[in-house]
Amino acid sequence: MSSSTSTPRTAVYSGTFDPITLGHEDVIRRAAGLFDELIVAVAVAHHKKTQFGLDLRMALVADSLRDCPQVRVLPFEGLMMDFCRQHHACAVVRGIRNVADFDYEAQMAAMNRKLLPTVETVFLLPQAQLQCISSTLVREISKLGGDVSQMVSPGVAAQLAAGAVLR
Repeated sequence: MSSSTSTPRTAVYSGTFDPITLGHEDVIRRAAGLFDELIVAVAVAHHKKTQFGLDLRMALVADSLRDCPQVRVLPFEGLMMDFCRQHHACAVVRGIRNVADFDYEAQMAAMNRKLLPTVETVFLLPQAQLQCISSTLVREISKLGGDVSQMVSPGVAAQLAAGAVLR
């Protein structure tokens, strides 16, 4: 994407990824093809009680995307625009599954533009068969003994089956 004399174009895709789903992976893989580097920013998420601790969530994201050399996985907390500034990002990537997602994400994009006008927001839709998947539903289905193998990578499914401990 960049020539030898230009600055690499870096984008950020953030979330709690508790756990990372095939929908997330689809958006990440397609976004990685649009930029020189994609940083997957895994939120510390002090405001949420996550099923998986930060280190495990980061490891699961990295493992799921090990075949994508232009993807880096980093922890983040605080304002996304501060993270973008620190990593010289030109864009934020957001996945949109439905109208409710769009309404929320459009509001966030407008606020982020006020905070850091040089960073664009790029919306991507996951493949149609993945649009119904959410981390919340995956956790619930798994807790109730359901099969989540069509929704997450094998490594994530194994962690869910093993009942990875809170925090």
